[in-house]
Parts: sequence; C-alpha cells; structure tokens
Amino acid sequence: MAVLCRTSRRALLLALLVSGALFLTPTAAPAAPRHDPSSLQAAFRAAAAEFAVPEPLLLAVSYNLSRWEAHGGAPSVVGGYGPMHLVGPASSPGRDGRGLDTPRPLARAAASLDSLEQAARLLGLPAAVLRSDPAQNIRGGAALLAHAARELGPAPARLADWYGAVARFSGAADEAPALDFAEQVYATMRGGAARTTADGQRVALAAQAVAPNRDAARGLGLRRLPPTAPECPPDLGCLFVPAAYQPNNPDDPADYGNYDFAGRPDAGPAVRYIVIHNTEIDYNLTLRVFQNPTSAVSTHYVVRSADGQVAQMVRTKNVAWHAGNWYFNGHAIGIEHEGVAIQGATWYTEPMYRASARLVRYLAAKYGIPLDRAHIIGHDEIPGPTPGLQAGMHWDPGPFWDWAHYMELLGAPLRAARDSGGPGIITIAPDFASNRPGLSYCYDQEARDCREVPRQPSNFVYLRAAPDPNAPLIDNPYLGSEPTRAYNWGNKAVAGQQFYRVERRGDWDGIHFGGRLAWLYNPGFAATAPARGLLVTPRPGLESIPVYGRAYPEAGAYPAGIDPQSLAPIYDLPAGQRYVATDLVGSAYYWAPAYAVTPEAARHQTIAGETLYYQIMFNHRFGFVKASDVEVIADRPAR
Repeated sequence: MAVLCRTSRRALLLALLVSGALFLTPTAAPAAPRHDPSSLQAAFRAAAAEFAVPEPLLLAVSYNLSRWEAHGGAPSVVGGYGPMHLVGPASSPGRDGRGLDTPRPLARAAASLDSLEQAARLLGLPAAVLRSDPAQNIRGGAALLAHAARELGPAPARLADWYGAVARFSGAADEAPALDFAEQVYATMRGGAARTTADGQRVALAAQAVAPNRDAARGLGLRRLPPTAPECPPDLGCLFVPAAYQPNNPDDPADYGNYDFAGRPDAGPAVRYIVIHNTEIDYNLTLRVFQNPTSAVSTHYVVRSADGQVAQMVRTKNVAWHAGNWYFNGHAIGIEHEGVAIQGATWYTEPMYRASARLVRYLAAKYGIPLDRAHIIGHDEIPGPTPGLQAGMHWDPGPFWDWAHYMELLGAPLRAARDSGGPGIITIAPDFASNRPGLSYCYDQEARDCREVPRQPSNFVYLRAAPDPNAPLIDNPYLGSEPTRAYNWGNKAVAGQQFYRVERRGDWDGIHFGGRLAWLYNPGFAATAPARGLLVTPRPGLESIPVYGRAYPEAGAYPAGIDPQSLAPIYDLPAGQRYVATDLVGSAYYWAPAYAVTPEAARHQTIAGETLYYQIMFNHRFGFVKASDVEVIADRPAR
C-alpha cells in the first residue's frame, strides 16, 4: 500500500467506528520543545497522568500504531497523524486501487465523527493542532482511551483491566481484529520496547509483568464472523478477516468495493505473480480499511510485523484491488506487510519475513508460480498502465526490504555463481548488510522538512549517467523529485532484477536500463551475480519499439458491447539495446464492470487476443513488448 511519502499516493478513505461524545475540557498543554530528545517521552508521561491512563498502556498503543513517529505532521495514506495516528476525513478524493484507464473518483467523505475530530472535541482544541503538535496528538489519544474505558463502566482498577478499552479503542467492528489488537498491545507491554524516532526522540517502554483481563472485553457488542478456513500452510495459524464486497450506491452497479469475483485458476486470468507490498499504516487499521467498501482497495493477505500473524482478506481465486494496474491485479496475489517503508527494519522483522516466505512457498506451489524475482515482485516494480499513471505508482516495499534474505527463505538465493565481468546478463545482488547508500526523504507534507535518512542496509544500487562518481544520477521522464529521494525509483536497480551488461570500465558496469546506457559502481563484482536467460532487442529495421505497461489484446479481440482497452506506450526501446525477457505471455483483459450478488451471477469474462508479449525488466519496473517487434537472443551467464 502500498507505499510513499507520508502524503497520500495511495488514496484511501476510512470510516472509523467510534461512538458517542463525552466531552472533557482539560487545559491545553503547550507544545513540547522539539530540540529536547526526551520531550516525546515526557509528553506520554504527562498525558497518561492527565487522563488517568496507565503510561505503559499509552506507550504500547502508540507503538503499535506508529512506532512513536510524528512524521513531521504529514498524514499517512489514510489521513492519520502523529504518534497516536489519529485519522481525519480525507482532504481530497483519490483514485481507487483497480488501476483502470479512467479511475473512479472517491468523492464520499469519511465518517462525520472519526478519531482525529473526536479527540479534538474531547480536548476542546482545533483538529489542526493535533495534526501538527505531537504532544497534543498524544493527549488526544489518551483522551480517547479514557473515553473508551468510561463507555464500558467504572474506571479500570488495574493495568490488566484496560483490555476492553483497548479493544474498543481499536475501532474494529469485528471481534477477531479488535481482540487481536488488544492482545498485541499487551504483548508489547510484556516485551517492552525502545527506539529513537526519525526526529531524534528517544522513547522507551519498560517491560511489564501483566496478563490481560480478557473478561473486560465482554459486552463490547462486537460482531462475530462465521469461522472460515484461510488458504494458508496448516501450521501458520492464519486468520480469515473478509474484505468488503458490497455495493456503495444502489443506483450505480459500478460503484462497489473492494474486489472482483474471478474463479482463478479454472476461470479468469492466470495467476503468475505474488506482489510484495507494505501497508504504511498499522496492521489493525489496514484490516479496517480493506473492510470499508468505499476504500476501493484490498489485498489477499496482510502480515503483521511483530509476530508474523497472517490475515487472509480475499480468496486467491478472486481479484483483489492492490496493484494500481488492472492487468497485474488480474494475474497476481497481493501480500501486504505491516510497516512504513522509510522506517525499514523497524517494521520488517524476522518473524514477518519467515511467515511471509512460508506463505509464498505455499501459494507458489498451489499456482505453479516460479520462485524468482520475475514472479515474486515488489509493488515498486509494477508499471503504471498508461503514461499518465506512471508518476503516481507506489514504491513499496521500499529500499530497506531485504530481498536477498527473503529469496533465501524461499529457497531461491540471488547469488548462484561469482561474476567475472564479461558482457551478458547479470543479477543485481548487493550485500544487504554492507550496502548503505545515501538517501533523503521529506518528512512533511509540504516537502520543507527534507533531510538525509540514517544510513542502513539497503537493497539497491544507484545508476549514473557515466562511469564516474561525480556523474549525475540518471533521471526518468515521469519523475521530478530529487534524485536521492527514497521514493525516486527512476535511478535505482534493485536486488534480484536482471539486466544486460554492455561493457565494463574499471569498477563500473554499463547496463541497458530504461532506454539508455546506465552505470553502476561494482568494485570486485560485489553488487552483481551472473545469470542466463533470454534477451530481446528490436528486430532489424526498427529504430525503436514501444514498451507497454500491460499486455492487453488488440482492439479486434473485444466482443461487441465491451470497449477495447488502450495500448498507449509508456516508453520507447531503442534499436541495439538488449533487455532480459522473463516471460512470453498471451494478451488478456479481465472484464469485470459491476457488482454481482454471487460469483454465478457475475458476467465477468477474460478476453484473450492473438497478440503475444514478452515481459521484460526495462528499468526499475517491468514492461511489455510485442513479440512481433523483437528478435530473441539466448544468453549464457556473464563471463
């Protein structure tokens, strides 16, 4: 979720399930001085005392929502702010997650009473103050917790007795996710936590010897869903928490959420990919977003950071709306991982990697998906379907996802042999632990607080315009951000991607990348491994060929009543350049125009054409070229 600056590049709308209003009128505390590295800890302590909420509980709730990050007052992808991730109404309509030519605008507002507005009313402060001031944001979260406790009866006497209030605070309408959130908060208190935030705040939660009083959650009135067996390895302990599938407007059958019936693999498009995402919000809120039919986004699975808990939300036979490209949605299974891309290992834990890898092995075996980086892919590797949708495509799971380790867990390591430097196909394979390139990031919505990110293990190598450390980083015609921004995918080649090495000069490799010759610094071949496969190049007589963002059929393949989808090129591939072909695929478009009461009632169909395409790794993202436009060259490992 996908993915991004904290500004919303995945636009989701959220209706929070909060009740009533019990107005408190404490005096607003002054903003905590940001230069004091202990000011955030002091803000938690002060808010806990003011609202009679146990400080460890307040810290643990915030840790699970945001890892105590304020993000410079910028919103998350669902319009959440501050250490308590208080969510407000969407400021503007966005686009849905289907990735169609003409995305449906999401014009509905969020619920009139949500966590940000409710907290502001409890404090008697403008919501803007809680968005921008971390101390006031924490006070708002404490007020909401106290309010949730009062709704359930007398004030809890012990730390253990806050269990029901935490479940209520989660906002979940279903019993399983509400209690699961409370369990995770109590697990955090038992284990303790400590970290330094992006703005230098040092926060710690000492371990607490506490067992929750689960009886405190009785009487919450939560909905119990009928048990449904998830599609998971038997011993992985997955939950099934269904995403919404329902109409939003009885007068418009095209207005519905959040996935489509398909019947894969027997009917519908073939499943060829597993897409790795990250959520940019916490696990609990992610489940609620996908259960809101106005969000127009979903996924098949969500994996929690702390312990690798997996929740399935859409059956794999159906098409979830996760990739922002309808072609890839049709052919993929999406797995969201709880986390914020720019915070990397803060969220990407070993339990998460291992649970996700076990799930991927299971799904790959079920659908016959190859365990390689052409089929186990990041959301950042999916192109926009049309030229106008390139710039807004997501960049998750980001530069700090350990692809090398993940592929080892899948039994498909990236390094099979040592590179010796000759022309040919190479796999990008930097050593994750020691590869720590410089990156920058904007921590505020106005891009005024942009600064260097602390160096940490990363999965990519920079590409330059010449074999010189002073040469500019290459650019991309669709991107205008600073070249070192973490979300600027245009100049980064990622672990597992494969390209054709044209030549080597000193410690530099020249590769064909995005229609140009780009250079990566590779002393001692530390960043690459040799590979073999097929290369494609424009057939003789063509100066260039178009690269597409999807493999759709020719216009004549569409039956009457179904509008042909456009085939607008997104790039040109010049004559003489070579790119790795990972698949030869038939053209297909999955037509699913409207809500259907049952799978049997759906009139969805797969439209297949005669056009064949090669999928290629063109730049940081995949592309498709028509088989009729290229000649194919078999390539041995680089020598």
